[in-house]
Amino acid sequence: MASTRRIAVSIIGPGLLCLGLNLSAQNETYKTRLSPIAATGKSRVDVSGVGTATAVLAGSKLTVTGSFEGLRTPATAVRLHNGVATGARGPAIHDLTISKAASGTISGSTDLTAQEVDSLRKGKLYIQIYSEKPADGTLWGWLLK
Repeated sequence: MASTRRIAVSIIGPGLLCLGLNLSAQNETYKTRLSPIAATGKSRVDVSGVGTATAVLAGSKLTVTGSFEGLRTPATAVRLHNGVATGARGPAIHDLTISKAASGTISGSTDLTAQEVDSLRKGKLYIQIYSEKPADGTLWGWLLK
């Protein structure tokens, strides 16, 4: 979303101006649908479930909330990753909090670097839920506007 800027100008006397600025940036909201994706063909039989998540960027702070259900085995972790492009894998950059169950919630807040904010805006950041089996990731979803 675009920033909002307000400028107030007052004339105080001959040739004198009073300039007041009110700058307020709006939060940016990103959403994803968490879908089962097997990292390898071998792990395809162990992948199941669905979920959704919303991420709100306020300045450089990203706050994530979401839910998931239908995993074959309990969730063990959830991480924010930075892919090389939308739909392409990349390294984990931040840990979030997850219910250690087959269904539950995800949450967390983290401060992003300027480069990570840029990646988010370009659709490169994604959420990946890990479970006991397969250990290489179960549900994935790219954060998009």
